[in-house]
Amino acid sequence: MSIYLHDTLRGEKIEFEPLKAGEVTMYLCGPTVYNYAHIGNARPAVIFDLLARLLRRRYKLTFARNITDVDDKINQASIETGKPIGEITERFIKAYNEDMAALGVLPPDIEPRATQHVDEMIEMIVALIEKGYAYEAEGHVLFDVAADPGYGKLSKRDIREMIAGARVEVAPYKKAPQDFVLWKPSTPELPGWESPWGRGRPGWHIECSAMSAAHLGRTIDIHAGGQDLVFPHHENELAQSTCVHDGEPFARFWVHNGFLSIDSTKMSKSLGNVLLVHDLIKTTRGEVIRLALLSAHYRQPLDWSDETLDDAHRKLDRLYGAVRGIDIDDAVRSSARPPATFVEALEDDLNTPRALAGMFDRARALNKTEDPAERQKLAAELLAAGDLVGLMQSDPEEWFSGSDEGDLDAAEIESLLTQREQARSSGDYAAADEIRDNLADRGITIEDGSSGTRWRRS
Repeated sequence: MSIYLHDTLRGEKIEFEPLKAGEVTMYLCGPTVYNYAHIGNARPAVIFDLLARLLRRRYKLTFARNITDVDDKINQASIETGKPIGEITERFIKAYNEDMAALGVLPPDIEPRATQHVDEMIEMIVALIEKGYAYEAEGHVLFDVAADPGYGKLSKRDIREMIAGARVEVAPYKKAPQDFVLWKPSTPELPGWESPWGRGRPGWHIECSAMSAAHLGRTIDIHAGGQDLVFPHHENELAQSTCVHDGEPFARFWVHNGFLSIDSTKMSKSLGNVLLVHDLIKTTRGEVIRLALLSAHYRQPLDWSDETLDDAHRKLDRLYGAVRGIDIDDAVRSSARPPATFVEALEDDLNTPRALAGMFDRARALNKTEDPAERQKLAAELLAAGDLVGLMQSDPEEWFSGSDEGDLDAAEIESLLTQREQARSSGDYAAADEIRDNLADRGITIEDGSSGTRWRRS
């Protein structure tokens, strides 16, 4: 089966074929590093980490995820905190990568920083002016939207709708309100670079066009990001990249994930419901957050709540519980492959709900069979599926011990279970039941079976 992806530009699911046989280039718009990433920022990071893992099964992938380290929000953060811009960006680059790693997100092949590619941006802006697609005005350089007849084809809105639906800066130096900034002047206290138009800094949109071209070429196979970036960011990227490269396609596939809301409400600072990953991982395991982010189809909206996390935790308990206690031979584990139906679901436009359902089907089959060889085989296949999707990466016993959660550590629980077993052995069932009930009140579920007593955090 081929891989199929929904292309935003064409508005339909298309069989994926790379520009160059056997090789794929993918670019994901990364963070603007002025604060910690919120859970909405984490969704594309996790989704397209999964796509990268899937693509690597078939192709040699070069995956770039950029860092925006020059931006007015960063400048404002510097003013508000009194800290140097470089200190702010370094801090939050490190935090972003650590927080995403906690969610199982693998590092990209390339992580270009905007500040390291200003020369390429200036060269691209110069070319756009020479080709008649941009103009200088009062120290600014702007893209002339009217000069690009294809502008608006990605977001599928005409210019009047775009202006009405977005914050478009109206300035006297613009030919038209929809023209967007490629370069702007910097005052002495702001970061700036020398350019043909004076000391200044790049606009946001030109950064990604220059970085993707520098590392992946003029035409990339997949451009990824959140739905919120379709307009204006990706629309503007598409326009300036296509125009500067004389009509060559910029991206062969545009893939966007859907919005994320908090308790059915749009996340915003004004509402005080911005949920930072950096805070969330202090109380919730990264795998739980990852599964929650993968629980809905990537193109559909995802509503985030405590119930979303609770459901993800219960599902992981089921998966880990299925493989718990099974001693898998190294040869069986190393040769195991994810079930074909599981892979097919992912290759069908990253259908994670169907793929995850296949994992639970495998877990149910594993729980039913008593054949040792079959149990090893099914467990190894389930773990192989987990490897592909970035789940089930802990040892099952460690998962259920959860020493970082709750008011009892693993040693205390084991001690109480020993006391319970001693009470049962001496016939003091009331004392054994009291220990069991006490553990249950503190979130510990006991499971008695033929192989002994196991426990897990509820």
